[in-house]
Amino acid sequence: MADRILDLSKTVYELCKEYPDIPEVLAEAGFHDITRPGMIATAGRFMTIPKGAEMKGIDLGAVKKLFSERGYKIKEDSK
Repeated sequence: MADRILDLSKTVYELCKEYPDIPEVLAEAGFHDITRPGMIATAGRFMTIPKGAEMKGIDLGAVKKLFSERGYKIKEDSK
C-alpha cells in the first residue's frame, strides 16, 4: 500500500476526498461535529486540521499522534 500522507496545509474537505477514513479519525480525536451531515462540504472546504484544533482547543500533537497510529505520515506546512 502506498504511503498515506496527511498534508496539514490541505483543507479537511480535500483530505476527506483523498482518504475516506479521515472523518472517523477526526471524530475520534475530538472533532465530533465532522460527522454531522454537510459539515465536510461546508466548513471543511476552508478549515484545515491545525485551524480546527486551535478553534476547538484540541491538542494538535495528539491529533498527529492518532493519525500516525492509523498509518499516516504527517507532512508539515512548509512555510
